[in-house]
Amino acid sequence: MKIGIVGLGLIGGSLGLDLLAQSSESEPNYIWGISRSPDTCKQAEAIAAVNIASTNIQNIPDVANTDIVVICTPIASILPTIQALAPQLPQNVIFTDVGSVKAAIVEPASKICQQFGQGFVGSHPMAGTAFQGISAVERNLFQNRPCVITPSEDQAALAKVRSLWQSVGMQIYEASPEDHDRAVAMISHAPVMVSASLIAACQQESDRSVLQLAQNLASSGFRDTSRVGGGNPELGRLMAEYNQSAILRSLYTYQQSLQSVIKLIEQNQWAELEAFLADTQSDRNFYVE
Repeated sequence: MKIGIVGLGLIGGSLGLDLLAQSSESEPNYIWGISRSPDTCKQAEAIAAVNIASTNIQNIPDVANTDIVVICTPIASILPTIQALAPQLPQNVIFTDVGSVKAAIVEPASKICQQFGQGFVGSHPMAGTAFQGISAVERNLFQNRPCVITPSEDQAALAKVRSLWQSVGMQIYEASPEDHDRAVAMISHAPVMVSASLIAACQQESDRSVLQLAQNLASSGFRDTSRVGGGNPELGRLMAEYNQSAILRSLYTYQQSLQSVIKLIEQNQWAELEAFLADTQSDRNFYVE
């Protein structure tokens, strides 16, 4: 297949790396890439994440035979990127994306693509690391990780996008944009806000010697709990901006749960608190192997 990857960071670069590694004489993959940075383009070519990369699609030869274009930009850039690229690509090309929000993307992206006889299927590959950029790319980043794709009346397009992510080892789940956003808010977006709030609460300790002691004593428990709160601030803001209602729903539910815990502790209800913690200990197995 001929595949375009727009945005050659961790996700886009790692995808290209795996797809090119799978390429063979009998089933060749040709990957072109676009990045805002000329240096990123050069590095992507050097590490074989793409066959060719440029800052401008007009410098990419023979895009007319492209099968799929994967938009790996930040959430706010997905729709403008599709709007800019669609007129320059052939009919029947399929667009997909890697955004962690789907309701704000899928319908408008589909409308743009339909104007040019093209298709759109939303994707969210749930894989990554704490690092960013082309220098952070990894082989097998997607292996055995979940990927959500959104339904489409175009069954051929849906099958192609499903096959793309399966080819790099992902476990596919199909869900509506709205269901995806509510689920991801619970297990990904709201935890970023909760984790960040924990860090901020610790920093509000007025006794500097106590704060310094806490910072010195912080170990694996605090590191694990605070990890996502220490992530990319722009990504966190975009999650909240583009998935506002679902994140607020999750945060309000968390607020109520936290308030219940506060009440148990205030009222010395130790047996009830232990029962609550026993339930959460058991329920955690539904989310983490």
